[in-house]
Amino acid sequence: MNAPRVSFVSLGCPKALVDSEHIVTRLRAEGYEIAGKHDGADVVIVNTCGFLDSARDESLDAIGKALAENGKVIVTGCLGAEPDVIRERHPGVLAVTGPQAFESVMAAVHAAAAPAHDPKLDLIPSQGVKLTPRHYAYLKISEGCSNRCSFCIIPALRGDLVSRPLPEVLREAERLVKAGVRELLVISQDTSAYGLDTRYAEATWRGRTMRTRFLDLARELGGLGVWVRLHYVYPYPHVDDVLGLMAEGKLLPYLDVPFQHASPAVLRAMRRPANREKVLERIARWRQAVPELAIRSSFIVGFPGETEADFQLLLDWLAEAKVDRAGCFKYEPVKGARANDMGLPLVADEVKDSRWRRFMAHQQAISAARLKRHVGKHLPVIIDRADGHRATGRTQYDAPEIDGVVHLSSRLPLRGGEIVTARVESADAYDLSATVG
Repeated sequence: MNAPRVSFVSLGCPKALVDSEHIVTRLRAEGYEIAGKHDGADVVIVNTCGFLDSARDESLDAIGKALAENGKVIVTGCLGAEPDVIRERHPGVLAVTGPQAFESVMAAVHAAAAPAHDPKLDLIPSQGVKLTPRHYAYLKISEGCSNRCSFCIIPALRGDLVSRPLPEVLREAERLVKAGVRELLVISQDTSAYGLDTRYAEATWRGRTMRTRFLDLARELGGLGVWVRLHYVYPYPHVDDVLGLMAEGKLLPYLDVPFQHASPAVLRAMRRPANREKVLERIARWRQAVPELAIRSSFIVGFPGETEADFQLLLDWLAEAKVDRAGCFKYEPVKGARANDMGLPLVADEVKDSRWRRFMAHQQAISAARLKRHVGKHLPVIIDRADGHRATGRTQYDAPEIDGVVHLSSRLPLRGGEIVTARVESADAYDLSATVG
């Protein structure tokens, strides 16, 4: 009997990708094959994103495409928390589940295409099935978020913060490293809040007692002998303690901190911390402790009520903070977000567009200056893609997919997943060029 085939679409952020990996692992454990195309598959699963209107539209379009090409579609993920929205547009979907509803997804798959054989006989890698390259993996340490930013509906979609037990996270990390992963990307909605919901409960790992908190987790991950990169780190005071691990070389000198803006007025409207001078002081202390620290962040322009003066404050702050990598988004109203009901004047689309272009040009100059300091240095580079004597990789200062790359050339053939030492020959606004050997 042929194994049933499932086609899979994964949309949204790395946290959703981890959910997709979990589902795919369950499917493979039960003998299902993962199909490369909708046409001919027994069923299609669409893991949706529902944060921004543009993401909702992309998810609804993906569902429509799957229905047109296959006809049997199961929907899960963040937009699945609003089943009426999905069924109003696509009444023919087989099932709709919310995020992390893995059992419901599997039940829907079983109803659409029963597994071919006993899963006890199936063999899958102990680390599960990954959708990222073999040499790096996302490690999700919690679900949900207890912050109440006025532009965000993540708590409504995914609930409040729920931290995974510390031993469970560390066991997963060990399995990934044993399977050949050389870079762990730690993710959650609010990574530095890890353990807050448990009141930093005590946990036992390898015969030692520690607490379920950001510092203890970071210290243990830093002892695994691989690159450990921290994402979505809110700048709480205890983050300072983790900089010591970076200074010791246990963690990559990299922090992904979602600052969102710099104007006190806009930050208050966003319900975010609003002391710009204190944040600048923190960044200065971080860089004093770890001179090579790279900071990436994300920002929103055109938030309701944002004035030209507010925007100029943001540009001035960027120039002083010297953020290495920055993503910028034009504000989109999200159904159910508090920002819709605050009575603040909306920013015209053409003004948003102008501010976005000005932001990107301003940040491009900062990024170019930050990268130029690497020219002439020898840096470790992890290779993501290789083609004989040429390859594309990343330094310790760049995360996959969202940051810059290093274009490598070498006298000897290069292989994906290797970490090599390369001499940086040149830099542009986003990327480096370097030679190996």
